[in-house]
Amino acid sequence: MDADTMTRPFVLILLGPPGAGKGTQARMLEDSFGLVQLSTGDLLRAAVAAGTEAGKAARAVMEAGGLVSDDIVTAILRDRMAEPDCARGVILDGFPRTTVQAEALDALLAETGQQVGAAVSLEVEDAAMIARISGRFTCGNCGEGYHDRFKPTAKAGTCDKCGGTDMKRRSDDTAETVASRLDAYHAQTAPLIAYYGDKGVLRKVDAMGAIDAIASELADVVRTAMP
Repeated sequence: MDADTMTRPFVLILLGPPGAGKGTQARMLEDSFGLVQLSTGDLLRAAVAAGTEAGKAARAVMEAGGLVSDDIVTAILRDRMAEPDCARGVILDGFPRTTVQAEALDALLAETGQQVGAAVSLEVEDAAMIARISGRFTCGNCGEGYHDRFKPTAKAGTCDKCGGTDMKRRSDDTAETVASRLDAYHAQTAPLIAYYGDKGVLRKVDAMGAIDAIASELADVVRTAMP
């Protein structure tokens, strides 16, 4: 491998449904490997706030109630990946969601002689995910997270951490809504799994185990794939 290739940023894609732990694992990989997590929602908000050309285009679409196009998202991603803190590599969370977006990402990376280093599918069991997500709630005061079954408060309705009593639940964290989101995720992601499988960069990781065990397996994937 030549010196120029060695200096190109490593690109890791995390695939997984809501609640699979992508955010938690991405933060751990950031700390371990000096990578930067990039999520579509955060990128859009930052670009709009910064007033970049792509951000202005995104703002106009969002204010009109439309969906931001793949071209705009790709332009925002191009701008962000060019910033100095992304020099070592990035973790993409939430993009691509479709094979059209995956092809757009490949074209973007090809501009600088890059390619996706690894795409990791965090494998989950739907029934377990529905139980995991649908029981979540947080303290409205300090943000501490809880779960009806897996992490209840010691005293009902009172935060163990700060003593607050304002508990919040997301309106879309119901069993029915979670099941619908999982169905949509599988429908969207099945083609992506095939896409990256054909390219030889797909890895599957069991995401139903302990957080540290999942992190260890992901770290092994990155070590193996990272130049």
